Amino acid sequence: MLAIIGGSGLTTLSNLDVSHREVVRTPYGEASGALVFGQICGQPAVFLPRHGYGHTIPPHMVNYRANMWALHHHKVSGIISVASVGSIRGDLQPGDIVLPHQIIDYTWGRKSTFFDGNGTPVNHIDFTDPYDAELRRRILEAGEQLSIDVKVGAVYAATQGPRLETAAEINRLERDGADVVGMTGMPEAALARELGTPYAAINVVANHAAGRGSSANGIHFESLEPVLQEAMGRVKAIIEKLVGCQNNCQPLGLSV
Repeated sequence: MLAIIGGSGLTTLSNLDVSHREVVRTPYGEASGALVFGQICGQPAVFLPRHGYGHTIPPHMVNYRANMWALHHHKVSGIISVASVGSIRGDLQPGDIVLPHQIIDYTWGRKSTFFDGNGTPVNHIDFTDPYDAELRRRILEAGEQLSIDVKVGAVYAATQGPRLETAAEINRLERDGADVVGMTGMPEAALARELGTPYAAINVVANHAAGRGSSANGIHFESLEPVLQEAMGRVKAIIEKLVGCQNNCQPLGLSV
């Protein structure tokens, strides 16, 4: 059973045939909302809105540990994280779907590990490649089967939020090697790795980052919603294909 975590622009999963909802109590507090179980194309799936069903939880206050633990508790086979991002790299335009392959973490103060309790042994996970290669391969394959363009390979910069970045901060992120910027990629990816759960991200470019392109003189929020709605329709189609063919997809080469 695959899990889908929805971010800004994906607060519900309309192609999920819902069977039941479950509030999961975790050792780390409450998750962002009830887990929504159901089927997509006859295959089991579960959905969780990262920011709550009313989109009321800001990025720095999301209980990432509870979210990851709740999904792991239900023995999901993998987690697909959907999130909107700003584009730093010139060839990534609003509406593009991006499959990131690396992360730079600029967040602070977030509960970022399950191994910090009294008497809990320290656990140093290997995080060389933060996203699961097989899950990324399957996402790309689903996009190709639908003739949906998915940009392969981008370095995701995880910032603290909830404010957007300054133009100078975006310049710094570019110098550091970042291609897109968002606020929720960490510690989510690291927690999934600690739990041994395959994790990959689908990023939707909502806008040019501060100081770039159409955002050179500021972010135009009124233009974001139509871009996200159209792009999320393509993301839902990819998820439907990915879940529906999870038992019979053919191998496909994937680099970066």
